[in-house]
Amino acid sequence: MVHAACWSHARRQFFEAVQLNPRVPVATPIVAQMDELFAVDAEARRKTLTTAARHIRRQETARPLLDDIRSKIEAAQSAALPSSALSKACQYALALWKKLTRFLEYPELELSTNLAENSMRPVALGRKNWLYIGSHKRDRRLRRFSRSWKAAVGCKYRCAITFPRFSPGLPISRSGVFQTLLPLCGSPGIHRLKRPGHSA
Repeated sequence: MVHAACWSHARRQFFEAVQLNPRVPVATPIVAQMDELFAVDAEARRKTLTTAARHIRRQETARPLLDDIRSKIEAAQSAALPSSALSKACQYALALWKKLTRFLEYPELELSTNLAENSMRPVALGRKNWLYIGSHKRDRRLRRFSRSWKAAVGCKYRCAITFPRFSPGLPISRSGVFQTLLPLCGSPGIHRLKRPGHSA
C-alpha cells in the first residue's frame, strides 16, 4: 500500500488564502502552477496515454513544475505571518510534500482523491436513511455490497452483481445461476454483460 496525498486539498488551501487576502501576491502564482500540474495529467487523458507514457510525461513536465512550486511555497512561508492562511497552506503542503510527489514514483496514482471521494458520496448521503434498515447485520452487508459494487464499476464493465454474501436469507442467494461475488472483473464470480456492439 502506498500513502499519497491529494493535490486538490493542497491547492484548496492556497486558493482560500487568495480569497481571504487577494492582495497577497505570492499565493496566486502558486495556485496557477498547481493548475499547470493538473493540466499535465489532463492532457495525458485527452491523448489517452498509457500509464507508462504518462509516467514519462510527468517526469519531463511535472517534475520541473514541482521544483518551482516548492521554491515558491518556501519563499511564501518565509514572508507570511505565522498565523495567516497562507502560512498554514505552506505548512500543509511542505509537511506532505513527500506524499504529494509520490505520483512521480507510481504512475498509476492520480493527483487527487476526488474520484475516490465522489464514489463514496452516495454512501455518505444515504447514511441517515440506512440507520433504520433493521439490524447491525444488515448494515454490515450493505457496506460490503457498496464496496464491492464500486470495485466492479471501477473495472469499467457492466457487471451482474449477486447478493449471496450480503443477503444469505434471500431466495436469490440459493439460486445456482449466481456465483459468489468477487470484487474484480475477470474473476469467475463476476458475470460480464454484453455491451451493444461488443462481445462479452
